[in-house]
Order: sequence, then C-alpha cells, then structure tokens
Amino acid sequence: MASTSERIFGLLRSLAGALFNPGKSAPPKGRPGTGTQSRPASRPGTRPTSNGPVTGLSAPYPGDFTGTSTVAYSPRPDGVADPGEIVWTWVPYEEDYSQGKDRPVLIVGRSGKRLLALMLTSKDHSNDRRGDNDYVDIGTGPWDRQGRPSEVKLDRILQVNPADMRREGSVLDARRFASVATGLRSRHGWK
Repeated sequence: MASTSERIFGLLRSLAGALFNPGKSAPPKGRPGTGTQSRPASRPGTRPTSNGPVTGLSAPYPGDFTGTSTVAYSPRPDGVADPGEIVWTWVPYEEDYSQGKDRPVLIVGRSGKRLLALMLTSKDHSNDRRGDNDYVDIGTGPWDRQGRPSEVKLDRILQVNPADMRREGSVLDARRFASVATGLRSRHGWK
C-alpha cells in the first residue's frame, strides 16, 4: 500500500506532467467500451508504458474477460504463473480501471497471451445477499500471511499480462481448484 507521501508525490508528478506538456490532456476516467479510455493509476516502483506515464501495469488494462474459455489446472514450479497457482498482481477496481490495488489472484486459464484470473478475498461473504454462486471458499494457505480463510470471487474474470505478476504465492491443491472450476463452469459456461 502506498504511503501518503508516495501518493502526494505521484499526484504532483502527474500535475507537473500536465503543466509541462500542455498539448497532451489527461485521459478521461472510464471503462473500456464506454466511449472513454482509462489508464491504471500511477504507483511508485513500476515501469513506464508506451502510453507515457508510469503505471501499475505494463500496458493499459484491456477490461475484464467476457465469454467462455477452458478452465485448466497445470501448475508447474518454474517461477512462471500457471493455471492452478495463486500469485499477486495489480488489480484494477471494477468501477474505475484507472485505480486498483495489489492483491492475490488465482490463475484459472488463458486467453491468447493473457492469463485469466479470479480475485481472492479474505472477507467472508457467506451471509451476503449475493447469489450462492458468487464466491467459492478455498480455506487458508500461504498466499495470506495472516492465515485468514479466503474466498475466490467468480463474478469477475481478470485478464492479466504475465509480465505483471510480481510475487508467486502458492499452488492451490487440485481438490480446491476443482471446486472453483465447477463454479466457473456453472456460472460462466466454461469447459
């Protein structure tokens, strides 16, 4: 999580860029497909993209995955994120892709060069008014340093560039992955 001084520095850097590059206007906030383009928020320690400023991702977020895919379980202990592994990455907020936070995700498949992932949360959603098929309990694991039970959120499928994975979390065992796969098949019609 960025400190207040880091956020202020990022804001000042953005303002200075706008003042010294008056021909370039800041992109409007919004989601892809809504007529406006968005760009992830600036974060210290990340790399520049082809669209200019330093961002939280190596490229602009293409939007959440829609459609169907094939759920796969193929973890390999090779340092590269594979389906069945929980890793950490920058996740844009659903309501504003220009902002987000670093969080664990479960890799569940692929779409072209991108990995498909589901967010993990340690918040218990058992008593939410949402449908029963929005979250799958996966219990505890080394991805949470505090040992809290986790749930996988099924209603949002992220598209993640493999270059944006920064910390490898762990491999989710085949039994727990199968319960997530069942949820994906039921909710989204995956194979």
